[in-house]
Amino acid sequence: MGTRDDAIGSWLDELGSASPTPGGGAAAGVAAAMGAALIAMVGHLTVGKEGFEDLDARMRSLVDSAEGERETFLALADEDAAAFQSVMDAFRLPKGTDEEKSSRTMRIQEAYAGAAAVPLQLATRAVGLMELAEDATALGNPHAASDGYSAGQLLFAAALAAMANVRINAAGFKDEATGQGLVDECDALRARADALLQQLEEAFLLRLSS
Repeated sequence: MGTRDDAIGSWLDELGSASPTPGGGAAAGVAAAMGAALIAMVGHLTVGKEGFEDLDARMRSLVDSAEGERETFLALADEDAAAFQSVMDAFRLPKGTDEEKSSRTMRIQEAYAGAAAVPLQLATRAVGLMELAEDATALGNPHAASDGYSAGQLLFAAALAAMANVRINAAGFKDEATGQGLVDECDALRARADALLQQLEEAFLLRLSS
């Protein structure tokens, strides 16, 4: 069964077990999915409400985007677990001969590349969705402003957790330039996430004072 089909309690039991998968990257995917769900919640609580008629189309679009991303994040949670499993499998390959050593090294590098690519996609999408969290907080039903704010915070945390997984896999690259390129992408994403988090904070404070 995948993350999409598990009861949250059962999935958390598995997460907290001695099994190395699911791990931090998969947890980031679930956190991001919760953030997306909260954005959709704010949209649903705004659509059709008196005084928000002019935002109806925008909120419906927000709901559609958030719900689509929620499914993507859950799929990425499973992909992250599978990618890390590939790394472990590669390290278990035989290395008795020069040919086996060469093949094992190549497989390990390929596995590291896959294990870095999945959380990088997750982080990129989580940071992008933080913009919708700000919209939900600033424009949606003010009674749900804390939910929009919570969505943005969850997405921020998910992005940082995912980026940590990118960095740890990038550290295993023999091609230092490729590894550094991934680190640079994470640095740029972090800067954007920090800026969006500040905007989210400001939007929430404005709703509290209005």
